[in-house]
Amino acid sequence: MGSLFSSAHKREDIEMALSKAKQIVSSNPVVVFSKTYCGYCNRVKQLFSQLKVTYKVIELDEESDGDEVQTALAEWTGQRTVPNVFINGKHIGGSDAVVAKHQQGELVSLLAEAGAIPKQSTQL
Repeated sequence: MGSLFSSAHKREDIEMALSKAKQIVSSNPVVVFSKTYCGYCNRVKQLFSQLKVTYKVIELDEESDGDEVQTALAEWTGQRTVPNVFINGKHIGGSDAVVAKHQQGELVSLLAEAGAIPKQSTQL
């Protein structure tokens, strides 16, 4: 009986986490769901810092509901790993996807469209 209740409770926690994640994504031009110790996350955050991106970081290992948020993101995006990056409400992917977009010359224009970088950075 207890296990049935805990799985139902877990589902409710995931639904709440999904609602929270969607609210964060919709109210910030750029969001990085991250973990403080993750090298791939740090790579994306370092790139964004170099580009002078204004972005919101959610460190899942510091959030009380971080596990639920990560599970909710996996259901929403199909990606469980971090970093999980959104630009202008659109799921971009992880570190490799962000770096690939940068190498292809697409990242800066996405960030500019989102209003997340200063105008002079668009020349990078």
